[in-house]
Amino acid sequence: MTKAMRSPGETQHGQPEIRGFASFDDPEVLSYVDSNGKPNYALIQQSDEFRALRRRLTTFIFPMTVLFLTSYLTFVLLSAYAKNFVSTKVIGVINLGILLGLGQFVVSIVITLSYARYAKRRLDPQRKLLAEKTGVEE
Repeated sequence: MTKAMRSPGETQHGQPEIRGFASFDDPEVLSYVDSNGKPNYALIQQSDEFRALRRRLTTFIFPMTVLFLTSYLTFVLLSAYAKNFVSTKVIGVINLGILLGLGQFVVSIVITLSYARYAKRRLDPQRKLLAEKTGVEE
């Protein structure tokens, strides 16, 4: 008894199989907007411009977060465990604890202003480039 075998170019239903990677058709143009006019976020996230924007954002956010948390936790720990140190008089009734507490406001303001400057110089131009490439506006 012999077993029937398909030829290499046939599929199970007898239709020829299309093989190879070469195609003479026009390559598909990547569209960052679907047929409904809504952004294709999955495709946008894979673009080099989006990756550059994310990298620029994280290179600012993580160090500033560490700076703020270090500053705040230092203030809290000093207030809780170094009462003699923070109660040191500086000028009149103003002690070191009050100055460290006010310093938290200064740190927050400095981080906010530096982020606004960084965003204006580094993030906004990259966001505009991404919007131009993808054709997606806010």
